[in-house]
Amino acid sequence: MAENLGTKLIEWRTEPGLTAYADAHAFMETRAADIRAGLAPERIWLVEHPPLYTAGTSADAADLIDAERFPVFQTGRGGQYTYHGPGQRVVYAMLDLKLRASDVRAYVRDLEEWMILTLGRFGVSGERREGRVGIWVVRADGQEDKIGAIGVRVRKWVSFHGMALNVNPDLGHFSGIVPCGISEHGVTSLHDLGLTVTLAEVDQVLREVFEEVFGRKTVEV
Repeated sequence: MAENLGTKLIEWRTEPGLTAYADAHAFMETRAADIRAGLAPERIWLVEHPPLYTAGTSADAADLIDAERFPVFQTGRGGQYTYHGPGQRVVYAMLDLKLRASDVRAYVRDLEEWMILTLGRFGVSGERREGRVGIWVVRADGQEDKIGAIGVRVRKWVSFHGMALNVNPDLGHFSGIVPCGISEHGVTSLHDLGLTVTLAEVDQVLREVFEEVFGRKTVEV
């Protein structure tokens, strides 16, 4: 966890409604450039997207099973194919990693810890898996399902993109891709696990845990 990063506050924004992916991508590009130039503050941005698939820099075309089902966007983040849609909390983190020792691996570990501790507040044990990006849960029968995805881009030590936590998306929408290139495991959500929490409840916990893990205070905008 980070300490002594100064008193500069990070913007915290929860966007109402559904945000078009292209608009979100354009905003992140602009904000990341402005952060690098010292023209804008860092931001954590919580959004929901309309249904779509995104392809990371490692995406394999064979993993796009149904290219006609939803729009497909090529992104600059790491990772493979993933799904975004209503009921999934997408968290975009635009942060200056020079304040975190310019360590991308440590930053990704902190994102993982952020999601794991958030899930823990709802009684869900989220786990890392070697060789598998994202956060996983183990069901009573031993089956492992993915509950959260992580994909980041860092340019000149400013991060953007981030992570996505499945609160209550339509899990059937994942069937149009091989999520993150992993076919032998499924996907799940908090509602699928029997926890009928709201996005607002998850958002509150996300903010509390972010401030604990990253050692920074946020201001709502």
